[in-house]
Amino acid sequence: MDKTVVELFAGVGGFRCGFNEVTFDGKEVTEKSNWDFVWANQWEPSTKTQAAFDCYCERFGESDNHVCKDINEITTEEIDIIPEHTLLVGGFPCQDYSVARSLSNEKGIEGKKGVLWWDIARVLEARTPPFVLLENVDRLLKSPSTQRGRDFGVMLRSFLDNGYAVEWRVINAAEYGFPQRRRRVFIFAYHESTNYFKKMVKVPAKQLIYNDGIFASTFPINDVDLGDDNNNISKYEDIVYISEEFKFPFLNAGCMINGDIYTYKVEPNYSGESKTLGDILESNVDDKYIISAEKLEKWKYLKGSKRIERKKPNGETYCYSEGAIAFPDHLDVPARTMLTSESTTNRSSHIIGVDEDNDIYRTLTPVEAERIQMFPDNWTNVESKAMTERRRYFMMGNALVVGIVQKLGKYLETVVEQED
Repeated sequence: MDKTVVELFAGVGGFRCGFNEVTFDGKEVTEKSNWDFVWANQWEPSTKTQAAFDCYCERFGESDNHVCKDINEITTEEIDIIPEHTLLVGGFPCQDYSVARSLSNEKGIEGKKGVLWWDIARVLEARTPPFVLLENVDRLLKSPSTQRGRDFGVMLRSFLDNGYAVEWRVINAAEYGFPQRRRRVFIFAYHESTNYFKKMVKVPAKQLIYNDGIFASTFPINDVDLGDDNNNISKYEDIVYISEEFKFPFLNAGCMINGDIYTYKVEPNYSGESKTLGDILESNVDDKYIISAEKLEKWKYLKGSKRIERKKPNGETYCYSEGAIAFPDHLDVPARTMLTSESTTNRSSHIIGVDEDNDIYRTLTPVEAERIQMFPDNWTNVESKAMTERRRYFMMGNALVVGIVQKLGKYLETVVEQED
């Protein structure tokens, strides 16, 4: 089976960087592995410019198969522009995945317009890739707050209706030696036509999660039973009933095979070396990253504990409080989760102590932001008017930890090779 990949919501190429162990010397990109990325789509709806797509094309080359178009606008009739492929990958937004029947009921089930999960589902239906690997924020498992687990249940039923089994796991990158405390849920699906499905369907669910599945094989866990639960999603008539009635306490690991859901609370088992924030810092940093004396007090206020009286829309007052976070950031532990607002004057940005005795601090550099996400240095430093320095931070706040998908890619290589 060919190692062909379609990359949706490609960003600046995190999946491709990981799967192909990409290196960059400032001039040339080298891809060490043999995954063939046959089609990629990237579109940023909130901006007029397309900085991420520009970066993807500058690093991997311009191609008719590198498409900068809102995937919502690729109609079902046009879906054939996406070539056949072995693996579908993507990091997609966490949205409201509720569905309903159309008013006339002639068109069947309709998802909320603009929700990108339905575009993934369209590709599953049209192309039926043997394998799928997706990444999302971990709150997906518990959304929405009014009907815990519904959104992930909708996704699982979509996979089931298209003939897939699914395994998922919440992974905190720092718990496996990577330089950032970033929790994300990874979702691996495999079609019933594959040898892998026929093998895994015979494995007891707990053994799959604790020993034999993709995540236990790449990111080991302790053999400690911390709790579990199960359900069957095929008992619901269709996906509308899932949307209206399904609730389930999804834990941080689990699987769905033939509609049976098993979920487990697991904890990491890692004893190797760990990278810290201090390990990825540049030396001889430009003075423009130094925080001015005029702004220093605001930074300290934002990072400190506070209690603020606020008013609700109805006029009722309440007290908003938040605890202090490290100022400056500790260098002997992994970085905190990086957000798209990195380097701006806000509570979530990282601050480095240059000379604390003299109150000299700085923000991260764009290269340090890239290192936190494990991209090559200056990956986002491209010749594009759209890619300002502020956008470079934004790109990294939106990205995934490259080291995680690199490990998953190695496992998937052996899976695909065994399909022949």
